[in-house]
Amino acid sequence: MSRPTRPSRFWETFAVSVVKPLSRLLVKRDWRGGERIPRTGGVIIAANHLSWADPVLLSHFLFNNGRWPVILAKAGLFRVPFLGRAVRGLLAIPVERGSDEAARSLSLSARRLGDGCAILFYPEGTCTRDPGLWPMVGKTGAARLAMESGAPVIPVAHWGAQELLPYGEKRPRVFPRKTFHVSVGPPVDLSKYAGRAPQAGVLREATADIMAAITVQLAELRGEKAPATPYDPAGR
Repeated sequence: MSRPTRPSRFWETFAVSVVKPLSRLLVKRDWRGGERIPRTGGVIIAANHLSWADPVLLSHFLFNNGRWPVILAKAGLFRVPFLGRAVRGLLAIPVERGSDEAARSLSLSARRLGDGCAILFYPEGTCTRDPGLWPMVGKTGAARLAMESGAPVIPVAHWGAQELLPYGEKRPRVFPRKTFHVSVGPPVDLSKYAGRAPQAGVLREATADIMAAITVQLAELRGEKAPATPYDPAGR
């Protein structure tokens, strides 16, 4: 039987049997707003990026809320023995950074959205470099995908993965046990861009709206006020 929005039963069972016990072992959960995740249809899950651990922890969250996360992953992972087979089997989408091949990842993402998949998208493109770990200025891929596909964009903020595995480190800090906080916001209102050509300026404005929605959720999780202007690594 065809499963366009999920991997084969073998790969799904394999991933769930590894990720769920590992996630439960490593972190406590503070999950909010899961009911805002659409249970069917193509959807873009736009999240902040803090740690190499957060794709795994967010995948657990999304799975428990009825969606299989289709992740955009570094193309190099697809060339690693066994791991490459696994990420392909799990429907991950390869991304070649700094290459024209990146357009192919958006094209494949659009096809997956058309099939009804949930795409886990990190608009920042990498873990944040903001000194306070707030979301940075985002790249325009998620906005372009949303405008061209019409798929809703759901902002998701998380906090705590960076305590388990700080960016750049390879060994997790298991003790004391960390808490993984997640907050889901309402769909980002991109209606003012309807019918407008996806030109650079328009895409930057739409991207700023998406990042602002993620930041609102993160400020709520942290109980802090976010910076008035997001960190821009290009400007720096």
